[in-house]
Amino acid sequence: MPDTNGLNIKWVKRIKHVDEAAWNAIGRDLATPFFEWEWLRLLEESGSAVENNGWLPHHLTVWREDRLVAAAPLYIKSHSAGEFVFDHVWVDVARRLEIQYYPKLVGMSPFSPTIGYRFLIDPREDDNTLSGLMLKAIDVLCRRYGLSGCSFNYVDPEWAQILAAHGFLSWTHQSFAWRNREFSNFDDYLSIFRSGQRRNIKRERNAMEKQGIRLVALTGDAITPDLFKHMYALYTDTNAQFGPWGCHYLTAAFFEGLHARYRHRILLINAHQNGDPMPIGMSFLLFKGDRLYGRYWGATAEANALHFNACYYAPIEWAIQNGIRQFDPGIGGHHKIRRGFEAVPNFSYHRFSEWRLQEILRLNIAKINQMEMAQIEDINAELPLANR
Repeated sequence: MPDTNGLNIKWVKRIKHVDEAAWNAIGRDLATPFFEWEWLRLLEESGSAVENNGWLPHHLTVWREDRLVAAAPLYIKSHSAGEFVFDHVWVDVARRLEIQYYPKLVGMSPFSPTIGYRFLIDPREDDNTLSGLMLKAIDVLCRRYGLSGCSFNYVDPEWAQILAAHGFLSWTHQSFAWRNREFSNFDDYLSIFRSGQRRNIKRERNAMEKQGIRLVALTGDAITPDLFKHMYALYTDTNAQFGPWGCHYLTAAFFEGLHARYRHRILLINAHQNGDPMPIGMSFLLFKGDRLYGRYWGATAEANALHFNACYYAPIEWAIQNGIRQFDPGIGGHHKIRRGFEAVPNFSYHRFSEWRLQEILRLNIAKINQMEMAQIEDINAELPLANR
């Protein structure tokens, strides 16, 4: 699809067909690691984010002659699972209007509810111009394939104004975030809490030693291939406990493939009990720059406060030691408030192809967003901090 400005648009159905260095060059300034070429490639090549699972990759790329200048990770979806933006209300509205909701186009990193989605654009190019061109190409695609519309989930707030200018409507959701308040050590972090919660956290930390459990943080070359296999087993078991509400989206091949070329972004917190070399529990996190992201966890045995230590306290301690400014522990779990994680808003942006559905969204979304922000304020009112 040629453009009069000398730009050329190409749709790509497998990210491996785009040069890795070219893709990463235009995405290098993103705070999040979830749009790096190798992460997205593994999702596809491992059989995780593929058409058979309802995630058909359909990435948008923009070229100036033979140079990649912009890209957008996009997926044609036949359901809403794995997005963690629960749009079932709009599915129901579409059904009542006898509008076909699926398939739809979604921009996000599959199965990764972390803030930061935006188009990857070469810093030498104009962000507004390239984004506008790409959104027009998305409109053409939606019409060609009869898609109900396009949604961008967990949008980078700095990029959101471009979407709003092109008719996308913002929907507010709730996430959690821990912020580093210039802590020099874990005791500094403890000092922000009221005395009762400080005692509680110390008691939960001390529970590890009383049970003979030692937590070890591993990154990069210190992570052996067998640990990724073990992490997959724990991930599978954790999701199995939730039955049909589990979120088992990733394959064994995905976890095993991380070791070869992506272990430099991984932090594993391993819980060893009584000297056993194989962890009884693990948490799986990613980091890039000054950001840390919690994703998965599991355990082979019941242990008091193990979850809080492996998923929150040990990562926070590692974050302080390694200059992390913000830690996203993952969605859900009201207990995060008791550990100093704040409720924060995240935003999805939507534009439906069918005018009636778009109009209903426009007429109601402000009230929905107002209620969501009120809920975020109510959650944060429960933060057990000393100076509030």
